Amino acid sequence: MIVLKSSRELELMKEACIISAQALQVAGEAVKPGVTTWEIDKIAYDFIKKCGATPNFLNYGGYPATACISINDEVIHGIPSKDRVIKDGDIVSIDLGAAKHGYNGDNAATFICGTCSPEVKRLVETTRESLYKGIEAAVPGNRIGDIGHAVQSYCEERGYGVVRDFVGHGVGTKLHEEPSVPNFGHAGRGIRLSPGMTLAIEPMINLGTYKVKQLSDGWTVKTCDGKPAAHFEHTIAITSNGPVILTRA
Repeated sequence: MIVLKSSRELELMKEACIISAQALQVAGEAVKPGVTTWEIDKIAYDFIKKCGATPNFLNYGGYPATACISINDEVIHGIPSKDRVIKDGDIVSIDLGAAKHGYNGDNAATFICGTCSPEVKRLVETTRESLYKGIEAAVPGNRIGDIGHAVQSYCEERGYGVVRDFVGHGVGTKLHEEPSVPNFGHAGRGIRLSPGMTLAIEPMINLGTYKVKQLSDGWTVKTCDGKPAAHFEHTIAITSNGPVILTRA
């Protein structure tokens, strides 16, 4: 069931989303050579708690941390560790969220540590831009397929692989709600978009094949060919005036 939010509910949800965005920002600022992913996770946790919110990834489905921190060929769900040290040239995808007043925010971004190759930098930039292409398509009267088609066509025209096994989703009083929001699909197909819908749009784009594999830890997802991946996400609200990004710092 898709839950449409009232203007009052959107105001409550916006606070959780702003905290999520600010936590992502401070976590991203900590991405430097020599820093561990555990340290970044601690920074995010402390910030969210300081804001009077709850880290909504922590213990969700048994996940053991505040943030998913994925490096290079890790697409999503990388588990922070005191042994995982970030190096110059790494790209680091951070996915996290916060809950407050019974509502959730969810966002992600890929950060470049120091200097990476032009090829990888283009991947990161393209993934970021594809997120906004998807958001632009999220207008009342369009369909879910219009969002996925916007992301897929933008990335595949540039030679990148669009992950199929994991998708975006609705978000609200639950971290994951209906509907699913694929980053691929056909324009004009799927559920019709209506004001009050709140969606997490999150392109996961690979430098090579779109195929991914899950590691034995039960969480970490990597590209099958070992090439880098990037990940960006915003929580948005669909309104009569068009899409509104809720996860703005």
